[in-house]
Amino acid sequence: MTLTAVEIKTERLLLRPGQEADREGIIEIFTDPEVRRHLGGPRPRSEVEQLLDHLGTVVIPGSFVIADNSTAEFVGTMMLGRRSNDVPGHVIEGGSELELTYVLRRKDWGKGFAFEAATALLRTAAAELPDQPVVVVTQSANERSLKLANRLGFTQADTFEQFGAQQTLGVAQLHEFK
Repeated sequence: MTLTAVEIKTERLLLRPGQEADREGIIEIFTDPEVRRHLGGPRPRSEVEQLLDHLGTVVIPGSFVIADNSTAEFVGTMMLGRRSNDVPGHVIEGGSELELTYVLRRKDWGKGFAFEAATALLRTAAAELPDQPVVVVTQSANERSLKLANRLGFTQADTFEQFGAQQTLGVAQLHEFK
């Protein structure tokens, strides 16, 4: 089962499908060396543009652009999807747990946007989907992301090597967000 919600509104944010107006913001989060420091490094702009051209207007269930409610300005992206079985880091046999992923523009760090958006997304999922584990994976060196996962209620379940770095796997039960 996947999330059916198309938009989720919070006090300051709107989680919604991507639009052409988000293109430069998406390019920014993929090419900014500081944003990508714990995500495998920046990608070349041409590669990101080519990917966006290829994807077009494809809507992936559980995938959202985070936008400012008052200005509609792009803040970042957030997704609640299934963790692939062919990567390490699982809490159930066979994998395919729900996985929360997010990335925000550097200028929007430290404003509580990631916490607000993740809380809203996880609450919506808890109301729609059956109870199940939700995981978050972050590079162990990414202290900001680890702090956010902890604040959201995820507990460390494991560490493992992937992408040439130690990763931390956090887990929570979906019902905890109701």
